[in-house]
Amino acid sequence: MKIKILGSGCKNCVTLLENTKAALKEISVEAEITKVEDFKEIMTYGVMSTPALVIDEKVMSIGKVLKPQEIIKIIDKVK
Repeated sequence: MKIKILGSGCKNCVTLLENTKAALKEISVEAEITKVEDFKEIMTYGVMSTPALVIDEKVMSIGKVLKPQEIIKIIDKVK
């Protein structure tokens, strides 16, 4: 599983990254996490509002700081 956090590096983006790591740890799932801060690359996903969560190249959330439990629900749907 490949997870990308799209955002400029703002506080919300960092929080989403940390919440994603916490969610993965809680459910013992291995994933490659990448932080994408390049706006040209972010735009290729059609994202206009950050932070955004991308799992296996599918945009799963835009403009929200998801809690670990919300991220776990999303991961459960895609794995």
